[in-house]
Amino acid sequence: MKIKDRKLKNGEKIPEIGFGTWNLAGKTVRQSVEEALEAGYNHIDTAEGYSNESEIGEVLKNYDRSKLFLTSKVLPSNLNYENVINSCKKSLEKLNTSYLDLYLIHWPNPAISLRETLWAMNSLYEKNLVKSIGVSNFSLYQLKIAQKISPLPLTVNQVEFHPWWNQNKLLDYCLDNDIVLTAAAPLARTEVLSDKTIIQLSTKYDKTPAQIVLKWELAKKIIPIPKSSTKEHIRQNIKIYDWDMSAEDLKLIDNIGRKKQVYQLSIDDEVYGISD
Repeated sequence: MKIKDRKLKNGEKIPEIGFGTWNLAGKTVRQSVEEALEAGYNHIDTAEGYSNESEIGEVLKNYDRSKLFLTSKVLPSNLNYENVINSCKKSLEKLNTSYLDLYLIHWPNPAISLRETLWAMNSLYEKNLVKSIGVSNFSLYQLKIAQKISPLPLTVNQVEFHPWWNQNKLLDYCLDNDIVLTAAAPLARTEVLSDKTIIQLSTKYDKTPAQIVLKWELAKKIIPIPKSSTKEHIRQNIKIYDWDMSAEDLKLIDNIGRKKQVYQLSIDDEVYGISD
């Protein structure tokens, strides 16, 4: 399965579907990442806070690095200048690579200067340790501020996005400003797969509920990062190119109307990286 690319603001390319690794560890993450790569994924998303970079690195050393797109994220507790640099270098060592394709601020931390963080990200770019930078879990307001003070183009904002948490204002702004929105928890951690509308469309198109949701996200020009530890689901989730959904049916998903976030963090979680 050949995954298509999207062009980032700085000219780099990003595969338009990735494989998420939140809450996968040990043997499970090794097997899941290997299965994803064998199935055709070439975009692997991890983070310092996921505590699985070493296991992922063990798998990646057996693959051609030039054909992979690797994303990692720095913990919000490590956003001062030196800690950003050190965190990135540790991630590179664990992942068995000399560079990251994309490095993200995992969560904003109001206790640390965003300007300082972004200058550190710029330093990583100048040293060729990262090819692109971006943010994660930034609101529209926070994203606008970050854009104004970043010495480099912010190419990505990774946020929770699924049919029950449809952040259209943020998406519209990203599209207007050539920022790619990547969807964390694109299947609402499987909760949205039981939605009545999703089930009806799954039956109509003879596709899995997950395929319906991922197809909808691609149609909205979002890059989804689905996670699974099941071989069948990993392979099914990228079979989204050889069929189409009608504009009317895509609109049905837009209009589901239910509002529910599947991850919300306390201040301690944000600072110490306990959750995605």
